[in-house]
Amino acid sequence: MIKGHIHSIETMGLFDGPGIRTVFFMQGCPLKCSYCHNPDSQSFEGGTTYTVDELVRFAKRYKPYYKDNGGVTFSGGEALMQGEFVYEAMKALKAEDIHTVLDTSGIGQTFYYKKILEYTDILILDVKHFNKTDYRDITGVSMKWLSSFLDEVSSFQGKLWIRHVMVPGITDDKNSMDYLYDYVSNWSEKIEKIEILPYHKLGVDKYYQLEIPYQLENTDEMNKEDALAHQNYLMSKLEKEQIDKLIAV
Repeated sequence: MIKGHIHSIETMGLFDGPGIRTVFFMQGCPLKCSYCHNPDSQSFEGGTTYTVDELVRFAKRYKPYYKDNGGVTFSGGEALMQGEFVYEAMKALKAEDIHTVLDTSGIGQTFYYKKILEYTDILILDVKHFNKTDYRDITGVSMKWLSSFLDEVSSFQGKLWIRHVMVPGITDDKNSMDYLYDYVSNWSEKIEKIEILPYHKLGVDKYYQLEIPYQLENTDEMNKEDALAHQNYLMSKLEKEQIDKLIAV
């Protein structure tokens, strides 16, 4: 019987997809993002073990709160690293008519990408960076591992949300936002939302506890209003392109 390793669960999540959600944060991530606020979720050891049936029973307890737009989100760590379990869990949740969201960086067990996306209502794609050098600097891995997943995004039939953590001195300028938009614009017809998340230091204490060096110790937190302004700029570009495509039909 397949089992999944879950780092933590949020039962009334409001930020990882629409409505009220049960968010399963999967244990283990191949990336070592410099701004990660849950470094304890990176290890592939630990976490609480769940079977698919146990996970579905847990989620169903909160189904009255989901109403018309809530549901279940798989996040991380990196959910795609436990591809078989997430696939079977999503399939079982959809059989219970529960809305599903996958929040991912796009790196994991490639065999399950297409299978998982078939049962995904909303895909939240976390874009770490849009060029190879800065991507490696931020995540510690090569950008080439993304290619297989991005191929599947092109044929994905659900809604797409784009997320990006904005760090001062790295992507907090208009040119970077234009590059980010160019990176995702091929999917503009399916993009429902672009979110710019301001970099914060809420997880710094965990690095000290784990005795892990914190790379951004001397970097200021991102101003929330500035991040929102950049987000609004991107959304205006998206809306204009979507309208232009409708007019052209």
